[in-house]
Amino acid sequence: MTMDDLRVERETAALPSPWRSGRFRLFFTARSTSLLADGMLMVSLTTAVLGAGYGAGGVGYALAAWMAPIVLLVLFGGVLADRFTPQVMMVGADVVRMVAMLALAALLTGTEVRLWHVMALLALSGAATAMFQPGLASMIPQVAEDIQRANALLRISEAICTLLGPGLAGLLVAYWDVAGSFVVIALAYACSAFGLAPLRKLGTAPERSEESMSRRLVTGWQEFRSRSWLWGVIAVWAVYGLFVFGPALPLGAALLTEQHGAGGYGWIASADGAGTIVGGLLGMRVRPRRPLIAGACAMFFFSLNPLAPAIGWNFALTAFTGVLAGCGFAFWGVMWATSVQSHIPLAVLSRVSAYDVAGSIMVIPLGRALAGPAADRFGADHVLLFSAAVGILCIGVMLAVPAVRALGRAPAAADA
Repeated sequence: MTMDDLRVERETAALPSPWRSGRFRLFFTARSTSLLADGMLMVSLTTAVLGAGYGAGGVGYALAAWMAPIVLLVLFGGVLADRFTPQVMMVGADVVRMVAMLALAALLTGTEVRLWHVMALLALSGAATAMFQPGLASMIPQVAEDIQRANALLRISEAICTLLGPGLAGLLVAYWDVAGSFVVIALAYACSAFGLAPLRKLGTAPERSEESMSRRLVTGWQEFRSRSWLWGVIAVWAVYGLFVFGPALPLGAALLTEQHGAGGYGWIASADGAGTIVGGLLGMRVRPRRPLIAGACAMFFFSLNPLAPAIGWNFALTAFTGVLAGCGFAFWGVMWATSVQSHIPLAVLSRVSAYDVAGSIMVIPLGRALAGPAADRFGADHVLLFSAAVGILCIGVMLAVPAVRALGRAPAAADA
C-alpha cells in the first residue's frame, strides 16, 4: 500500500456520514420525493393520453413536448442556478411543476381533453425540470462532506423510486382515477419544494456580476472545455447515448416481452433496478484512487443490457445480466458525479453540470427515434448486437483518454 493510498483512507475515515447532516437529510427527502413524482409521471401520462383516445402517437407527442424543453433550456438552467443559487431555482421549479400537475389533474376531470392542452402543460413541466436539474450537482457538496457517499445514497434512492413510482401510479389509476394520480404527483413536487426551502442559507451566495446571459454561457463553456477529462467523457457519452441508450430501451423491451412475456420482462426490469441498488451500495464502500477508471470498467457490464435480448438468453441468465448492467451503471454514476463535484469550482458547477446534462441526453431521443426504422431494416436483434459492440468500444475509447486515466480523487492544482 502506498502513502497515497493511506492518505485517501485516512481522509475518508475522517469524513462524517451524510446522514449526520440535517441539511443532507432535507435534501435527500426532497430529492427522493421529486424522483418518485418523475417515476409516476410516465405511467400517469400514458394512461391519460390513451384514455383520451389519442393512441400511441399521442403519447409520443406528449413525451416529446416534455423532453424538448429540457434539452433546449438546460444550459440556461445552469446559468440561472449559478446566478440566483441552485436552491432558489430548484424550489421555483418544483412550484411550477406542482402547478402544472394540478392543472393536468383539473383538465382530466373535464369531459373533453385536447392533446395540445396536455402538451402545453407538459412543456411547462419540462421547462421547469430544465431549471431544476443543473443545480443538483452544486447542492450536494454543500449538504454533505462525504460527496461520494452522498451520491451513492442518492443513486440508491433513484433506483428505489424508479421501481416504486410506476407501481404507485398504476395503483392510483386502477383504484382511484388518472386525475387523482396527477394530484399525488403534484403533492410529491410540493414536498420536494418544502424540503429544499430551508436550505436557502447554504454557503454559496448568488452572483452579483452584471455579465449577460450569453457571457455566462461562454464562461461555463470555457470551464467545460478546459478540462479534457470532462469533455472527453461527454463526447464519448454522446455516441453512447445515440447507439446504446437510444435503441436499448425500446428494442430491448420489445424483444424481452416477446421472449419472456410481459411478466418476465417486468421481473427482468426489476432485476436491473436491484442491480442499481447494489451498485449504489458499492459506491458507498469502494473508493478507488482513480474513480473514472473504476467507473468506466464497471460500465463494460452495461453492454449486457442490449446483448441479452439480442442473443435470446434464458430468463435466469437475462435477469442476472440485468443485475450486472444495473450495478455497473449505478457505480459509474457515483464515480462520475463525485468526480465532477470534487474537481469543478462551486461558483461554476451548475453551468458545467448543465453542459454535462445537455451532452449526455441530447442525442438519446434521436437514438430512440431511429431505433424503429433500423430494426425494420436490419432486425432488432442485429441492432442490439451493434449497440453492445459500440458500448464496449466507447468505454475502451474513454479509458484511452490520458486525462480520464490520470484523474484522481482529490483535485489537483489545475485539472487537465
